[in-house]
Amino acid sequence: MSHDAGGALAVALQHPVMARLVERLSQHAAQEAPIEATVRLAAVAAVLRVSSEPELLFIKRAEAVGDPWSGHMAFPGGRHEPADRDLVDTAVRETREETSIDLLHSGRLIGVLDDLAPRSPSLPRINIRPYVAIVHADVQIIPSYEVAAHFWVPLAQLAEPLMQAEHAMEFDGAMLKFPAYRIGPHIAWGLTERIVRQLLGLLFEEPR
Repeated sequence: MSHDAGGALAVALQHPVMARLVERLSQHAAQEAPIEATVRLAAVAAVLRVSSEPELLFIKRAEAVGDPWSGHMAFPGGRHEPADRDLVDTAVRETREETSIDLLHSGRLIGVLDDLAPRSPSLPRINIRPYVAIVHADVQIIPSYEVAAHFWVPLAQLAEPLMQAEHAMEFDGAMLKFPAYRIGPHIAWGLTERIVRQLLGLLFEEPR
């Protein structure tokens, strides 16, 4: 990371919201899922920047046959590969491949959230570790073929009641409803919604 980029990140981290988030993340004992031979591991990156205020990056996955998360709103990330030293490596590699953002040269990892797994039995057995990162405000995104669109959304906006939504889907003949967030014209639900809720909970809820 260049001196200028490092200086810009230092300034961004002084924003009151970011300073609060970094403090909360440092105090958060992230819950790690037990390792099981039949469960794949994956990692995602909740990437933040500070423009006029802190914003969170969302991607819309491209439509792809056979992809259980085809077309979903998501965070950059994917499955752990044998060449990855650890799940940090996975998050950094996948973010670079999908968005061209190099978190080690254009940003900094600032914490980790609780591991998550899909709740639906129809989805692959996989444990996902969400990392939180900050990048400088003018970072360039060059989406890969896996990414149909990307959006920067202010954290404060995500916390507004008007951003709350519901996602309804039919499963085994029953109509199920899931909590969700409005991201522009799209709906973020499932694992993405759960990660956002973790992040906002750390930031805006008072510790017990």
